[in-house]
Amino acid sequence: MKIICKKIDLSESINIVLKAVSSKSTMSILECIVINATDSITMTTNNMELGIQTKVVGNIVDQGAIALNAKIFSEIIRKLPDDIVTIETNESYATTITSGKAKFNISGQNIAEFPELPQVAKTKCVSISQHTLKEIIQQTVFSISQDENNKMMTGELFEIEKNILKVCTLDGHRISIRKVELSKEYDPVKVIVPGKTLNEFGRILSGDAEKMVSIYFTDKHILFEFDETMVVSRLIEGQYYKIDKMLSNDFETKLTVNKSELLECIERSTLIINENDKRPLILKITDNNMELNIVSSIGQMHEDILVNKDGADLTIGFNPKFLIDALKVIDDEQIVIYLFNSKGPCSIKDKDESYIYLILPVNIIV
Repeated sequence: MKIICKKIDLSESINIVLKAVSSKSTMSILECIVINATDSITMTTNNMELGIQTKVVGNIVDQGAIALNAKIFSEIIRKLPDDIVTIETNESYATTITSGKAKFNISGQNIAEFPELPQVAKTKCVSISQHTLKEIIQQTVFSISQDENNKMMTGELFEIEKNILKVCTLDGHRISIRKVELSKEYDPVKVIVPGKTLNEFGRILSGDAEKMVSIYFTDKHILFEFDETMVVSRLIEGQYYKIDKMLSNDFETKLTVNKSELLECIERSTLIINENDKRPLILKITDNNMELNIVSSIGQMHEDILVNKDGADLTIGFNPKFLIDALKVIDDEQIVIYLFNSKGPCSIKDKDESYIYLILPVNIIV
């Protein structure tokens, strides 16, 4: 195999496929990037849960394929001068990488042992803009659980009903929901996508509103196709939680508040909290005022902000990080917060419920 590419094109493709390289594996082949030069140049990685393939701009001098250690190969390309790069292999899988006056000789592997990406039948397809999908992921993925013992909570529910895509996550302390209207109606779909997949996939998306992503579903896999890249992931099997039964429209207190002002205030409160200090942020709501208090081993903080309140006075405590995570991804400047009592969850949602963030309070001594 012999190919010639610009360094910038190689780097862009490597950065995409690195997201699916296995960091710890008993199979060394899973720690590799496969370069295949036949009709076009492609790079492929696969950690058995997530697989990525992308096309590389370049010229094929001699056809062939090679598997190269991803860490070594990516570091070599990153350190090369901004010039034309030539990659050449022989029958023994010895690989020569040259650019300008720099020349590297490294060992490659036969691709025969590399597991092929799952074949996903392109029957059930949904089309959505890269901008919208990237936004949806950013606005929900933070409330996916990191506890591998509860597999369902490590995934994100993608549910399609007619022309509405609803995405839900929960981690036992909070729920995040986003709804978007699609350009047309689709057959019903309900799948659970691993959070790790969406974290990596979200970083690859450009977020361009003019570019689309095609999403294909099977019983076991989901496939995303966009630009010259495809990302295929296993799904989490099983029945997701009945989110709708966890939500309620009942409330005793309704607050309308400036989001930026509230967010800045809560962020200031975290300045006196150690990383392992789980002190709650206490909100005391009366008339048109919200009093925010936090006391830690470092010190204490107090601040008042104006709110528009309907309903009962209330004192309630929250993990400030959970409030910050939700407020950061809401675009509205004025937000509405619904509270039931000091032990019930709060809901932050807009009029159309295109977003809902439900957060459980923490126990405080009033």
